[in-house]
Amino acid sequence: MKHPIITTIIKLIAVIILLQTLYFKFTGAEESVYIFTTLGAEPYGRIGSGVVELIASILILIPRTTLLGALLGLGTMFGAIVSHLFILGIEVKGDGGELFILALITFLCCAILVYQNKNKIPDLLRFQF
Repeated sequence: MKHPIITTIIKLIAVIILLQTLYFKFTGAEESVYIFTTLGAEPYGRIGSGVVELIASILILIPRTTLLGALLGLGTMFGAIVSHLFILGIEVKGDGGELFILALITFLCCAILVYQNKNKIPDLLRFQF
């Protein structure tokens, strides 16, 4: 069941979380640099993931491209969750697990959006430039 107000709230939650981390990624904040250094992907992984998250956020807000944005967000958050579980740990630099929880929330929101738009997957697979 797809309720427009609930869907809008889910979109906004995902987009707000994705966008609020961009400042830290793009300005080279200590925590972001630490994370991507630990992952062996500093600075390109930090900047690259920020660009992908920005694109995902924009796509999520456009009804026609919500599925594509949600898939990008889902993939990015999957990477963040796996990184937390196997490399970084749940808690990073004393954040009490906040970044991990935000990644889980964003992953869940994007998963819901993908599910709601699953009927558009065949169209996405037929996309041509």
